[in-house]
Amino acid sequence: MIKTKPTGPIPPGYEAIDGELAIGGHKASALVAENGSPLFVYSTGRLDSRIAQLRRAMPDALDLHYAMKANPFPPLLRHMVGLTDGIDIASGGELRMALDAGADPEKISFAGPGKRDEELAQAIQAGVTINIESPGECDRALRIGETAGQQPRLAVRVNPDFDLKGSGMKMGGGAKPFGMDIELVAPTIRRLRDAGAHWRGFHIFAGSQALSADAIIETQARTLELAARLATTIGHCPDHINIGGGFGIPYFPGDEPVDIVKVGKALSEQLNQVPDILSSTQFAIELGRYLVGEAGVYLTRIVDRKESQGQVFLVTDGGLHHQLAASGNFGTVVRRNYPAAIASRFDEEPAETVSIVGCLCTPLDRLSDNAAMPTASVGDIVAIFCAGAYGATASPANFLGQGAAREILVE
Repeated sequence: MIKTKPTGPIPPGYEAIDGELAIGGHKASALVAENGSPLFVYSTGRLDSRIAQLRRAMPDALDLHYAMKANPFPPLLRHMVGLTDGIDIASGGELRMALDAGADPEKISFAGPGKRDEELAQAIQAGVTINIESPGECDRALRIGETAGQQPRLAVRVNPDFDLKGSGMKMGGGAKPFGMDIELVAPTIRRLRDAGAHWRGFHIFAGSQALSADAIIETQARTLELAARLATTIGHCPDHINIGGGFGIPYFPGDEPVDIVKVGKALSEQLNQVPDILSSTQFAIELGRYLVGEAGVYLTRIVDRKESQGQVFLVTDGGLHHQLAASGNFGTVVRRNYPAAIASRFDEEPAETVSIVGCLCTPLDRLSDNAAMPTASVGDIVAIFCAGAYGATASPANFLGQGAAREILVE
């Protein structure tokens, strides 16, 4: 007997029209008929709702930045530029996309441990803030700025001596390629200030994809304490401090959403108690998947239904080349099922146990493993939820010559 494996929780708010999954008021079948399959669909209504919910929960004075690595689809990025207070980038390519989307250069920050000289030059010329990751990168930025006759806007990314407990990706708390160890921070800032650069402040990011409000609260408190300690050592108040993000979304069975009201209340109290050395600092949080992840759905059509050794396989025209994370091949140690559904039978009860696989010639191409689904046939549409972040942008679209999926933005 095949053991059924649970799927992750479908984000609340998705409804059925005539029995089908609807996204922004559009039936899945209509979206696929008009745009083809496979297809990523992003909802501006869900983006607007998430931002509004977050602003209600967070302190009024806190800036909200969008980490565009989560989803750089140009129409979505333009929408996020209008909703947020800043854009965080991680490459020269993202810099061009952010500027093309209308982002104010003074509200763009550039992080990443391997910035090329030409990327540093582009960022300095544009006037964005560069989060310096090492003393060597600082020297290169100062040299490039001097050659260009421009004053670089530089912040220092700190490798904190703690991590975000329970986070999916730990960005601090040990030897890391990201940021500078604490003992290097003050000497580097003195170096760049003496060279005439504009020191913008700190970028302190301890981890990502955390669902525990208590863990996030503890990390934010430690981040503010570290920032105050460093500022005191330097003897100057930083203009700006990015305290990272780390808010996760529920992907897997048993996951619960972050209690952002609890996080916001605690952060308000923490910001009201910062020492004088941080009294005029502007604080920001940096979020990616939390803002856009649940606003996206990946739709893919079933092209074959087959049985092998008593197991049913629904073979789709999509796969891991568009949804690497859903296949379990994007850093997951134990494969678990993402939220999934038969979109064209969204209001039907499960009737069988099936594995949903893609079209690639590899056993890794599995979108859902032994999941309970309504009985589906060739032509039905599968929906993979939580596809708004690290889907199209983090998957090997050209693997086996398959090519990218289409992406659209709907209300």
